[in-house]
Amino acid sequence: MSARVLVTGATGFIGGMLAGRLAAHGYEVRCLVRSAAGARAQALDRAGFDVHVGDVLRPETLRGAGRGIDAAYYLIHSMGRGGPSDFAPRERAAAVSFARMARDEGVERVIYLGGLGDRAHSEHLRSRHESALLLRKHGPPLTYFRAGMVVGPQSESYRTLRYLVQRLPAMIAPAWLQNPTQPIAIADTLSYLIEALDVDESVGRDIQIGGPDVLTYAEMLDRMAEVLGLPHRPRVPVPLITPWLSSLWIGLVTPVDAGVARPLIEGLAVPTVVSDPSGMELFDIDPVGFEPALRRAVAGDPELVSA
Repeated sequence: MSARVLVTGATGFIGGMLAGRLAAHGYEVRCLVRSAAGARAQALDRAGFDVHVGDVLRPETLRGAGRGIDAAYYLIHSMGRGGPSDFAPRERAAAVSFARMARDEGVERVIYLGGLGDRAHSEHLRSRHESALLLRKHGPPLTYFRAGMVVGPQSESYRTLRYLVQRLPAMIAPAWLQNPTQPIAIADTLSYLIEALDVDESVGRDIQIGGPDVLTYAEMLDRMAEVLGLPHRPRVPVPLITPWLSSLWIGLVTPVDAGVARPLIEGLAVPTVVSDPSGMELFDIDPVGFEPALRRAVAGDPELVSA
């Protein structure tokens, strides 16, 4: 068992939960954060984590981040920040910077969470896959997890679903609502990320992960309505609306920023299902279905609990 791990993105939804779960499993956790203020806002220091302040776009600030670390989690992406000409070069530079630091400071392996789906139709999925390739080329051995929608109380995908159901009496229905997707619960996602530390066969592998249910986005909207105790929302077919226009529409009718909505919708504009389950078979994990994952997310949703 690796004794000490580095978690990037620890002020984010998945990274923050991962750091807590790793600590609960007995690992010593160091969190890489861009600012001390962000660490304080998340109470990372008070939670007992070792905090290293550094920016992956400023390689000199990463010195020492990987010292004494056995395994590092790379959970950094630029979803919602700028257009393709802006975020893609930044993501490539960040991946190279982090990979070289990890290699030079003796980190034994890196674990990365990317996206599931056909990269041909999504700039963001392409960029995240390029990050994996660069991490593999310039850094220690890589375990590359690929997931579709992660269902948890603070994930942008879940929040978008909830807002659409709560706020709209009826919805436009672009063609991509009928594409199949394979969501996975946040708890199961964390289990794969953590158990990879002890599964030697996962080193150097691409591992696609997903829950047992394959549904369309339209079906997920109906399930969300049922869990919230609301009637199914009527849908008005608008088959020719593009993902870009869909993201603008979502940005108008929900608090989700259009820059964040766009990569989410791009990922749904093509099927996002597990095509190779062999990586999942390395793990003794039995993922829960979409409905129990959704019920757990709703039960833990701070916006609903405080309402």
